[in-house]
Amino acid sequence: MFYRDENSSLVLHIFWNSLFIGFFLLPLDINLPTPFFMLSIVLGIVNIFQSPRNFISDNRPLLLFPLYFVVMCLSLIYTDNLSDGWALIQRSLTLLLFPVIFLFVKEDVLTVRKLFSFLLMGLVVSFYINFAWAANDAWLVVKNSTPDESSLRQVQLFFSSFHDGWDYFMGSQFSRLISPSYVSLYILLVLSYYLKKPLETGLQFFILIVLFLYLFLLASRAAYLILAIMSLMLIFNISDTGKRYTMFIVFILGLIVFLKHPRIFESTNPGEYNATITEKARLKVWDSGLEVVLSQPLFGYGVGDANDVLIEKYKELGYQENYENRYNAHNQFLQTWMQMGIPGLAIMISIFVILASRMRRSSNEFSVFLILFISLFFESMLVRFNGIVFLSIIIPLLLKKRSILSSRIIRNE
Repeated sequence: MFYRDENSSLVLHIFWNSLFIGFFLLPLDINLPTPFFMLSIVLGIVNIFQSPRNFISDNRPLLLFPLYFVVMCLSLIYTDNLSDGWALIQRSLTLLLFPVIFLFVKEDVLTVRKLFSFLLMGLVVSFYINFAWAANDAWLVVKNSTPDESSLRQVQLFFSSFHDGWDYFMGSQFSRLISPSYVSLYILLVLSYYLKKPLETGLQFFILIVLFLYLFLLASRAAYLILAIMSLMLIFNISDTGKRYTMFIVFILGLIVFLKHPRIFESTNPGEYNATITEKARLKVWDSGLEVVLSQPLFGYGVGDANDVLIEKYKELGYQENYENRYNAHNQFLQTWMQMGIPGLAIMISIFVILASRMRRSSNEFSVFLILFISLFFESMLVRFNGIVFLSIIIPLLLKKRSILSSRIIRNE
């Protein structure tokens, strides 16, 4: 199950096994995988000095993330809130180190497949942990609402308690280990691997059902949108017309089920779901972010001051919910523009332009690009360690000219 290669050094063995364990722990907690990623970074640096210096010019796009990190550091020069800025710089060190490490590490098909397998195992474990917590909390709500048979009001309260208990199975109330946005990203990338090949065993089918159920309960509108696009791309890629129509009908039925989720169209009280951001609040975030960034578009406000300026803008515009919850930009491109101005935004856009050009060869590859792009369009993924470390590993693997992840794993060759 772990990395085994007789031709590789002990350093590479521990490097990959540390990454495997880190990916397994990613859906379980923010702090648990940190020591394993740190160990893999140290060993990756050691491997750089041990391996031949065969720098492949076609892999130069991997250096865009280190360049992004350098621009982040330079923005500290004109930021006032150095403590917040320095904290983000520390969390972002993997953007500098992992891309450089992967310039000197050769991955193979089996290794990358194991990386996703460990992430899948972590997702399944996190699902059952979250489900057990939600079921326990829901049971306590129902148990504490046991009616007095002489009181009709108590009977009504008893039945309404089932509705209250269901709230624990939605959104961030269900995903207590990690933010639903990050878990949704992990699930979608794993699904992109499972949806591209036929299901041959009952275990594969069961895992697929668990992942869809997990995604449904997380109630991420962005994830639903990405999943719908992925499904349509897979359907239109089917050559048999009869099977295509059948799958399209299944898609419509599945779409109806997902759209019936109470979090999609029903108005919600933000506090009711553990402060999950509403669409109205998200639009206010983007409106405030655009006003902020257009006031200082060239170099931004620095990584330390960007969020402070945005929060003050909420207060100025009277967006009380956004101000009280101190929401970030909920769009990584907008977040980067506020932090580092046009230089940082240009680097971020360049990364995704190159990524799109290298993953346009098939619908399966392009669906992976869409997952990453749309996720960053709806969330500021590079502000939390979970998002930073995940993207600093996955995107460099995709950017490599002869990337095993894009050309063989995703295309299943």
